[in-house]
Amino acid sequence: MSETMRAAVWHAREDVRVETVPVPPSPPAGWVKIAVEWCGICGSDLHEYVAGPIFIPVDAPHPLTGKQGSVILGHEFTGRVVELGDGVTNVKVGDMVAPDACQHCGECVTCRAGRYNVCEKLAFTGLHNDGAFARYVNVPAELCYVLPEGVSPEAGAVIEPLATGFKAVREAGTILGETVVVIGAGTIGLGTMMAARAAGAAKVIVLEMSAARIAKAKECGADVVLNPRECDPVAEVKAMTNGSGADVSFECVGNKMTGPLAVDLIRNAGRAIIVGIFEEPSEFNFFSLSGTDKRIIGTLAYTLDDFMGVSALLAGGRLTAESLITGRIGLEDIVEKGFLELINNKDENIKILVKLGE
Repeated sequence: MSETMRAAVWHAREDVRVETVPVPPSPPAGWVKIAVEWCGICGSDLHEYVAGPIFIPVDAPHPLTGKQGSVILGHEFTGRVVELGDGVTNVKVGDMVAPDACQHCGECVTCRAGRYNVCEKLAFTGLHNDGAFARYVNVPAELCYVLPEGVSPEAGAVIEPLATGFKAVREAGTILGETVVVIGAGTIGLGTMMAARAAGAAKVIVLEMSAARIAKAKECGADVVLNPRECDPVAEVKAMTNGSGADVSFECVGNKMTGPLAVDLIRNAGRAIIVGIFEEPSEFNFFSLSGTDKRIIGTLAYTLDDFMGVSALLAGGRLTAESLITGRIGLEDIVEKGFLELINNKDENIKILVKLGE
């Protein structure tokens, strides 16, 4: 009889069940099995719960993983390597790792260019292949980042979302001495804000409507926090920048109104970095770009280089993980105290971690 474990399995929109499933088999060549310690609930997990399927393949098998239909969620995690597939040399049994979620082909033009985060067959752990809301998960060994001394497993579980913000700042180019606007003070927005500060931004302005998240943004180092319910954010930002607008904006919400707002907030020849995951399209006049030399830059996820950068900033105190963690729950409570808590009380929560370890 095969060994079993409990796991949070997505079946359909608003249908995530904690159920008994088989433990993954021994990992294939180049892969490892990980005993999961902590796994964070990501905004993309919530999107799949509320409005899915968005990324999860249901109409046809995924071209890289072959996965289709129900899937174990979870990709922001840490755990200990317990078994190696053939040929694995970059990690060893016993290593505490924070895996990159971007499973990729290694053969397409973007993979060959080192930008495997936008592989033509990209598969996210926990969306296109079984993930880490379970005791064990198999992942490619090349995606495992070994946690350095001084970074706890809980902090390690926040490296993945912080790396998203870190890469977004990289995509903006140098922001040294510039004025930056971050739209949204959720996990990604706060991570982006802290990364922008670490990259030398002269002023970081955050747009947020939640009182609790406004306080969190100030705690994490925002210079100015504007509540769009109480002011015209474009007018306020222009007033702070001699009428020009910010040099760079980062859209970290994924709302049809905040995408165009990211462009409106920046000066002529400025850059708008689009980080959020959108459920519906925005109306947009492209003359906002062709008439101003403004640029829109999309960014998805990260690479292991970003994991290393985040770890260095965590170790140096330039980024903080603990301030983002607002809840810790067990797997059996993931729907009620995790998904529904984040949906119904999103203003009071940033990152809820699920404990999977013994």
